[in-house]
This record gives sequence, C-alpha cells and structure tokens, in this order.
Amino acid sequence: MFLNRRDAGKKLAIALEKYRGKDIIIIGIPRGGVVVAWEVARHLRAPLDIVVIKKLGYPGNPELALGAASPDHHYLNPELARTVPWDYIDEELKTKQREARERVELLKGSSKPVDLAGKTVIVVDDGVATGASMIMALRVIGEMKPTSIVIAVPVAPPDTVQQLKRHADEVIALLQPTSFFAIGQFYSDFTQVENEQAQKLLRDGEA
Repeated sequence: MFLNRRDAGKKLAIALEKYRGKDIIIIGIPRGGVVVAWEVARHLRAPLDIVVIKKLGYPGNPELALGAASPDHHYLNPELARTVPWDYIDEELKTKQREARERVELLKGSSKPVDLAGKTVIVVDDGVATGASMIMALRVIGEMKPTSIVIAVPVAPPDTVQQLKRHADEVIALLQPTSFFAIGQFYSDFTQVENEQAQKLLRDGEA
C-alpha cells in the first residue's frame, strides 16, 4: 500500500537506483503518472518528459484500438489497418495527433519534447491494470528509436506484468497482487491530479 503518488514514486526510484548516472530519460504518463515520474526523475537526477497517447478507434467500434498516436508519431495495428480505408485512417490520425498536441501544449506550453533517440527510456505510470494503454504508449515510443525501454510502475497484476515483458526490455512493478480490482485500491490517497499540478511538476523536471 502506498500513501500517495509521491510515496509510490520515492519507493519506485529506489528500485531504479541502478540507472542513476546512465543516459536515461523519465517519461510520465499524464496525469497521475507525472507525479510518480517526477519523484523518480528527481531521485535519479534525470530529465522528465511526457508522452501523450491517443487511441485510434476502429470504425463502428471506437473501443477497439486500430492504433495510437502521439503528437508526432503513431503506431497502426497492421492486421486491423488493412481492413480499414486509408481515408478513415488518415482522418482519424490527424484528429488524434491534433488532440495529443493540444494536451501536450496544455501541460508543457511551448517546451520542446526531449529527444528519445539513443536513450534508455523509463516509462512511469501510477499503476497498470490491463496494460492495453501502456502497450500502445510503448509502440509509439518505440518509433522514436530509444536504445531500450523500461516500464516502472508501483503496482500491476502479475499477468499484466508478464504481458508487458513482451514489449519492453525490463518491467519493474513493486506490487504484483493477484487480487486486483483498481489501481486506487493500493493507495491511501489517490486524488485526481489536476492539470495545474502536472504543469508545475513538468516545469520543475525539465532538463
């Protein structure tokens, strides 16, 4: 059990101590993950950035992920993409990338994104349930050509951890409970993170 996201971040940072002094970048998944990531970045003395991911919905079934988009990169599920007209994909991609850019601008203002190419990227969130969103994020991050990708979260179910290991070079999850209903059950305080708080942490965590 964690007191709050800051407590989780401090504990997670200890588990990541071996990365101190390496060529790393900490990526927080907004908004809750930014608080955890800030503590990790501060402890490891590493730059902090975010990746905003927007899911591309399948026609007629928006919950089915056709792919995902960040402001400047995207990933398409090749099996699903071949069943959808390119005009739809192109329009959906433009829409989701615009939404991602707007979210990044809201949180970071005019600050430029950190270049992930050739870096060890540590992707941090406040927890993972099914892993679907995290996998989408990893696929988009992979398009940015990092040397390696590490997932670091305070809590995730064991089966999700095993699934994530197929998509990252290392997965660190401090708690891996078999009885898992929601991420918030493992926090005494799981108050929603407001945009203003995430904005401040990102300003403080810039390289």
